[in-house]
Amino acid sequence: MLDRQHLSILREVDRLGSLTAAAERLNVSQSALSHTIRKLEERYGVAMWEKDGRNLRLTEAGRYIVGLAQRVLPQIERAETVLLDYRHGQRGSLRIGMECHPCHQWLMGVTKPYLMDWPDVDLELTTSFAFGGVAALTGYEIDILITPDPIETPGIHYLPVFDYELVLAVPVDHPLALKRHAEPTDLLDETLLTYPVPPERLDVFTHFLVPANCRPRHHRNVETTEMMLQLVAAGRGVSAIPNWLVRREAAELGVRPVSIGQSGIRKSIHLGLREGDDTLDFISGFLATSRRISA
Repeated sequence: MLDRQHLSILREVDRLGSLTAAAERLNVSQSALSHTIRKLEERYGVAMWEKDGRNLRLTEAGRYIVGLAQRVLPQIERAETVLLDYRHGQRGSLRIGMECHPCHQWLMGVTKPYLMDWPDVDLELTTSFAFGGVAALTGYEIDILITPDPIETPGIHYLPVFDYELVLAVPVDHPLALKRHAEPTDLLDETLLTYPVPPERLDVFTHFLVPANCRPRHHRNVETTEMMLQLVAAGRGVSAIPNWLVRREAAELGVRPVSIGQSGIRKSIHLGLREGDDTLDFISGFLATSRRISA
């Protein structure tokens, strides 16, 4: 019968490309690994892989099983972690994923009271997703997804926790600082600083520049909010950034927020989670704390 061992073997062979490496990762002998898969192939009459020089190449059947393994194994591993948490007296392990670069400061304001209220919950944070945040959530790699751009997905629901406006941060002596709002043509001669996100996922492009067929002279990615605002203050560019972050640093750095377009760009931060997970007390506790903490 097809079982977890088969899934694990094929996943590791796919990841590592060889029986030797897969056997070492799984802490079994190469002969035992080969025997296990050979019995599976005999039972179903299909090959799982074929040799490609010194490496192995999965067959169509093998690729199908690897796809199954990538969906199922994270859920099994998650269940094992939860059971061990209960065994050791913990309420659970809460894994949070973040698709929102500027949300770290807000999240830090949430995690401090949450950890005090839930001392027996282990909290993990990740911003790296192999297949995107929603896939990580549906695949049980994370339990809560923080995102400004919720994607409608069966089995996933979103809770808006706070609203904000996306603005341009400009130096106080910049000509735009005298305007009530920026027009797309105002950025034609500017260097636009943004977080490292593809332009097709940046609202300043999709809702402001692209509809007007405008592009900034230069577009530069900056990893951190602190560096981005320092560059703006030094006159190295203007930045599309949430208004609450500009307010925090405006007086000290000498930067000013300017609305993007006459109507502005209004956004909300959402927490995405799997349906039914909000019945877990330590997850509902995180949701309640998040509602209390504004940016």
